[in-house]
Amino acid sequence: MTETRQPLTVADLTPLARAALGPHRTPTAVTQLRGGSKKGVYRLALDDGTTAIAYVWSPEESYWDRPDTDIRDTFSHASGLGLFLSAHHRLTELGVRTPRLYLADEDAVHLPAHAALVEDIPGGSLEELLRRDPAAARAPLAGLAEALAVLRECTATGHGKAVLVEEGGMPFGDSCEQVVADRAVTDIAEIAERDSRARVARQALSARVRELRAAVEPRRHTSLVHGELGPDHVLVTPDGTPALIDIEGLIYFDAEWEHVFLRLRFGSHYDALRVEDLDPARMELYRLALHLNLVAGPLRLLDGDFPFTESMREIAEHNLARALELVTP
Repeated sequence: MTETRQPLTVADLTPLARAALGPHRTPTAVTQLRGGSKKGVYRLALDDGTTAIAYVWSPEESYWDRPDTDIRDTFSHASGLGLFLSAHHRLTELGVRTPRLYLADEDAVHLPAHAALVEDIPGGSLEELLRRDPAAARAPLAGLAEALAVLRECTATGHGKAVLVEEGGMPFGDSCEQVVADRAVTDIAEIAERDSRARVARQALSARVRELRAAVEPRRHTSLVHGELGPDHVLVTPDGTPALIDIEGLIYFDAEWEHVFLRLRFGSHYDALRVEDLDPARMELYRLALHLNLVAGPLRLLDGDFPFTESMREIAEHNLARALELVTP
């Protein structure tokens, strides 16, 4: 973190905590949690021995330079209290577990930014559990598969950010596959400006995207998907229930988009989440497009002052290698 990005303090977050939990509940310590690039995430230790999590959406907490926030763009910057509240309401309505909301400061009364205070789920992430005790992770994985089935049953005729679709708005792009293909071509151009290997392969990558897009047949419905559901975005409650976090990217889209990400991030554990009726043509297109985006996004972050540069370089390098493999004879 640079000198211009000072983390919030106990004094900063005390008004939010008291408004949410009562005037006699006072934070005694605050820890900024690592990993987020779009919002600040802070664990508050309270004077009664409990804890809570604060989300803070402000330019000072985001490492993205001038992000696109047009809600009509399905893949625009998925951040903000409005998107969070919409997604939280929808998931709660469907019975899909996510940390309980204590307070949403929609008028930025308690901080000079939109903020929310939510439940701190003490069981840690599914990613940590899979690493530490894969056998103990079987029940949460099964629960996650059930939650994904619930989301998939929640359908719409349009695509786009969940709040846009549910309010009857019109997104950019005629279809999920076209939106993905268009972004993939943009990502290729952006990556080629930064990496000589991508410059050499630019024509082949673009041609492959067009070829895969042409092979996809039209579809009349979409499903709710988290959009970035890795095991680090699943917390495990003490009773083994999976709880989804980083939910602002909730969209109506093809289930295949969710599953290419799940397959990439869960690796050998993906079998517990696998379903058999996915469209192979969509999977092929979305697999290449996802690898490309997981190069372009990290490279954008590296242009700024994101502090965890080594991990971003590793993500970009790994996914560039996978994308190039898909067009190498």
